[in-house]
Amino acid sequence: MLIKECKGYELEKEKSNTSEDFFNRSELTFVEDGVEKTLHVLYVRYFDEIFPEFTPFQQDPVFSGDGYEVNFKDIVALVCLLKNPELRERKRLYINSKNEFASYFKEINFDRFSEIFSALQQGKGYELRSSLEFITQPK
Repeated sequence: MLIKECKGYELEKEKSNTSEDFFNRSELTFVEDGVEKTLHVLYVRYFDEIFPEFTPFQQDPVFSGDGYEVNFKDIVALVCLLKNPELRERKRLYINSKNEFASYFKEINFDRFSEIFSALQQGKGYELRSSLEFITQPK
């Protein structure tokens, strides 16, 4: 699978009687078997305030490289797909439970994320051979 883009953003109200401003969206675009797909993960914005509880990161940006910064919302869809590869077959995922959200981040090897974002910044994409490469294996 070739990862082409990871990005996240805050939703904004389109109408006064809607609640979009309580949510963030994280998107992961990838190519698998010659077909480009995008996974959209919609989640409660509050989780951006508490991510230090379930990640090693203490603040945004969660890391930066040569001329780029990666915020927490940019990695959410990537983490979800790495943790549950079956999400490749879905277009959307909605998470409103703190426990469910936090469960995606357990045992993720965040140290390797710089490889992905460095390749994306260079416009190359990142060839993901196995999501297990990003999961911490029990000793």
